[in-house]
Amino acid sequence: MRVKLRVAWIQAKPGKDKFPAIQSLTAEYLKRLARYIPVESQELPSEDSLFKQIDKTVSRTAPVLVLLDSRGKQLSSEELAQFVDDHQSRGTQQLLFAVGGPDGFSPEARKAASFQLSLGKMTLPHELARVILLEQLYRAFTILKGHPYHKGH
Repeated sequence: MRVKLRVAWIQAKPGKDKFPAIQSLTAEYLKRLARYIPVESQELPSEDSLFKQIDKTVSRTAPVLVLLDSRGKQLSSEELAQFVDDHQSRGTQQLLFAVGGPDGFSPEARKAASFQLSLGKMTLPHELARVILLEQLYRAFTILKGHPYHKGH
């Protein structure tokens, strides 16, 4: 069974990315991901709207919520690929990766998450964190499919 991948990000002013390059890279990696897995993206105005979307989700099970948070666990690209593969193997219907706004997520949101993922110890602008997440998800699927992208060829 293939998991459905959802990627959401909090954008206080929807449609107002500071940098056109962020929009372009977001679209590019979503397009690349779609070759491997059904993927849906959502720009949301607040953390509350993220949880309302989760509550509205129609499926047998709630989505597995993965929050990007600097206090989360750091994974290598191979470990992220294994994480995704494990969820596909166990029949997870939806994996929802969420990037917080400039102030990150509340303690309540972090508590509600199934997993917290850190991109590293450095502080990144949330828009850039979104692009890095999408690239790493794309890389994870190329690893799982044996595509040479991961090796730099």
